[in-house]
Amino acid sequence: MAKTAFLGLGVMGYPMAGHMAKAGHEVTVYNRTAAKADKWVAEYGGAAAATPREAAQGADFVMACVGNDDDLRGICTGEDGAFAGMSSGATFVDHTTVSQQVTLELAEQAAERGLGFVDAPVSGGQAGAENGQLVIMCGGDQSNYDAAEPVMQSYAKLCKRLGDSGAGQLCKMVNQICIAGLVQGLSEGLHFAEKAGLDGAAVVDVIGGGAAGSWQMVNRYQTMIADEFEHGFAVDWMRKDLDICLRTANENGASLPVTALVDQFYKDVQKLGGGRWDTSSLIKRLRAMG
Repeated sequence: MAKTAFLGLGVMGYPMAGHMAKAGHEVTVYNRTAAKADKWVAEYGGAAAATPREAAQGADFVMACVGNDDDLRGICTGEDGAFAGMSSGATFVDHTTVSQQVTLELAEQAAERGLGFVDAPVSGGQAGAENGQLVIMCGGDQSNYDAAEPVMQSYAKLCKRLGDSGAGQLCKMVNQICIAGLVQGLSEGLHFAEKAGLDGAAVVDVIGGGAAGSWQMVNRYQTMIADEFEHGFAVDWMRKDLDICLRTANENGASLPVTALVDQFYKDVQKLGGGRWDTSSLIKRLRAMG
């Protein structure tokens, strides 16, 4: 069991930190809104800290799951940042989906302080976090990964190192690229079924076990048919992620025509007021078109 900290108690971080506590790790939490940290402590025990630096003091591992590049820099650097509170030999594990650029930047700063750094974005959504069934894709030195992996296992069903620093974030980009195309295809299929007068659920029963089947189909078709989009990963966050994918593709020369198109479709969903709808709301756009 390890002395740990968890920074960021959103829909993902709150249950992830809870699984760490349930596994027997000593957990100190930090959240920008202190009331959320106090609520977590009341539910799971442990302690709450007023700053990332205070939360990180004495911790062997500091986990983080925040919003974007700037949020991550904010909790890592500066006088009240986690790096200032961590002792040499401790390891920082970032579960935020961010750019490879900020990952490399922070990994270098961590190394200068004698700290380990593992970029470890996750997939599985809110349900995966709550059930401790996340897939974690990691980058960083093998020794740092090996040290942190047992702690991550408290909320993971699969945890794998893909390479050096930044490899985890690059793998998460691949994940989001694949999801974008899959959800658009599923949306078009269900929309077509509706227009053709077919029972969408019956269609999925038939095709779901064949070549067209996917996690998205199994887990989202019912709510898509019911026009319900108040769960899962929000459109606003997906567009943030796809922006990272597209900018990185411009740098490495990858061609992402479908991803670029679906990103614009998500922009249309935002215009419909669906920024907080989950990503399966692409079908809402098709329905709005008639």
